[in-house]
Amino acid sequence: MDFKFIAIGLSVFGMLGASFGLSNIFSTMLSGIARNPESEGKMKIYVYIGAAMIEMMGLLAFVLAMILILAN
Repeated sequence: MDFKFIAIGLSVFGMLGASFGLSNIFSTMLSGIARNPESEGKMKIYVYIGAAMIEMMGLLAFVLAMILILAN
């Protein structure tokens, strides 16, 4: 049995975690802005930096899966 396909399937969890992380960050930002609208400018930069880091983890899982698919 080739364990490569199991590893590719497990990389989906990395992308799933990234999507849950992004939804959590942006829902928390919207909740914080609803409570305190003046804090929007301060929160935006930190939210975008955090979202970029989380998205990078999801893309890393995707690239790893593609490398595993195309490797012989």
